[in-house]
Amino acid sequence: MSKLFDQLKIGDLTLKNRIAMAPMTRGRAGDSRIANELIAEHYYQRASAGLIITEATVISEQGIGWIGSPGIYTREMAEGWKLVTKKLAEAGTPIFVQLWHTGRASHSDFHNGALPVSASAVRLEGDAIHTPLGKKEYETPRPLTFDEIKQTVADYKQAAVYAREAGFSGVEVHGANGYLINQFLDSKTNKRTDEYGGSVENRFRFLKEVLEAVLTVWPSERVAVRLSPNGVFNDMGSPDFRETYLYVIKQLSAYNLGYLHVMDGLAFGFHGQGEPMTLHEIREIYKGIIMGNCGYTKDIAEEHLAKAEADLAAFGRPYITNPDLAERLQNNWPLEPADDMSNWYTSGAEGYTDYPVYSG
Repeated sequence: MSKLFDQLKIGDLTLKNRIAMAPMTRGRAGDSRIANELIAEHYYQRASAGLIITEATVISEQGIGWIGSPGIYTREMAEGWKLVTKKLAEAGTPIFVQLWHTGRASHSDFHNGALPVSASAVRLEGDAIHTPLGKKEYETPRPLTFDEIKQTVADYKQAAVYAREAGFSGVEVHGANGYLINQFLDSKTNKRTDEYGGSVENRFRFLKEVLEAVLTVWPSERVAVRLSPNGVFNDMGSPDFRETYLYVIKQLSAYNLGYLHVMDGLAFGFHGQGEPMTLHEIREIYKGIIMGNCGYTKDIAEEHLAKAEADLAAFGRPYITNPDLAERLQNNWPLEPADDMSNWYTSGAEGYTDYPVYSG
């Protein structure tokens, strides 16, 4: 019997099913980076999910690296997000905001000519980045100074404060997919020789400080962390990935988090140095709630839940074209394909809020 449609308790929150809408950057916040009525409608259309996680939301101007992505570093931004949280509250659907700093996955065009920052001066080798001034090659980032690291931790804390003011149900700290926290975790991008580099304990320090700062604002069951131990997206992937993430996940297990969001699948590729980490392996060292994610189908999700390897299943692209995904999965209705990306990252309703629900 499927567990996908069972309720789940996360602390004092009750999820109506175990389907999560994964974070997906869609670029509808414009130059102001303030959430608006269109964004609110987009999430409200998908409120039959058990849990919604917002698109990646920048915690500071320095964290910006995507055109039109929303932020949560001013009071005006917090007010904008209230349009979203109020509509989701009406639907009875919890919504967590994903806290994001892009690090080296950015460009000086976003920062008035200043270089993007990272753990170390290691350039992202990959496709060009879309900037406000057009498509550009990635640049070699500038390492954050010790004082700047402390300021960035403070920025995460302030973003968590704004998230509470905005009415979110909780926050998810984005430590995956090659963004700043991931750049500190992985030895490929972290070449520091101070207390934030070298050993896995030191490379974990930045995430640890961010998490503990956020936990001064939110109770632990309203805080989550996202990791991508197998990921190569944004030119990531280190030979010691298993050692790194076994340690990191063991440390996170002690915090009684709302959930651990794991990009366990191989949809973003795998660096091939040893066998990829699995949810089964992670379950052995992490005793809290696990959300699995990455290219899931209904069958894959149900298999992980049946084996108790995951408690929640996150779906990304299927939610773009199927706002009623939960109903479609429960009733075995066909899914609209998610292969036409031409309007996914534009500025209007087309390709965003104009996908119909199933009509038979």
